[in-house]
This record gives sequence, C-alpha cells and structure tokens, in this order.
Amino acid sequence: AKEGRSAPYGDVDFCKNPEAICSSQKHKELKWIAGMFYWMESLQSYNVRGWNYMKRLHEFVDGGLQDPSFINAVSGIVNRGCHDPPCGTGEVDGLIERSGYFDSALRVLGAIPS
Repeated sequence: AKEGRSAPYGDVDFCKNPEAICSSQKHKELKWIAGMFYWMESLQSYNVRGWNYMKRLHEFVDGGLQDPSFINAVSGIVNRGCHDPPCGTGEVDGLIERSGYFDSALRVLGAIPS
C-alpha cells in the first residue's frame, strides 16, 4: 500500500503492530489466515526426534480418530514448539480446552459420532 498499489490489508501496518493479526476488529479473519499459514509452513513439515506430523496424522486417521495423544502433541507443537512439552518453554496453555475444541470440530465435520 505504501507504494501506491492495492494490497490486501494495506491499512494494517504489521511492522508497527504485529498484534493486529490477533486483535484486529476490522479484519477478524487475520488470525485464521495466520493459523493456516503456520499449519502449512511449519506443522505439516514437523519432523523432530522421531515425531513426524504427516506420519502421525495418517496413523491417527487410520486408527479411527481416537488417540488423544495426536492432538496433545499437535497442541504442544503449536503452543510450545515441540510435540512433547514442556519443551523448556512451559506447559501447553489450554491443553484440555484444545482437545475439547478438536473433538467438537471432528463431531461437526461428522468424522466422529456425536
């Protein structure tokens, strides 16, 4: 936008206010977009100390979407940077809530029974 070209979110200065990703009332979708980017860029390629996201995802699906250790590990990666918290950065924030949200999403999608 500074260069006179149209740009998505040209009214947001992410350098001055990176928190706008989570706090923008005008562009509430930014948090979702940032989360999707993180998932595509970092989570799908996660392969640390024998824990491979894509391999574990396939195992989770093949196992009938039942093993809670999958979402717990994913929550650790997203929230703390490793699949086996506390990772030196602390416990996962909201682990129980994250697991519940994940189960709710699977139910809404019809992937597990209500």
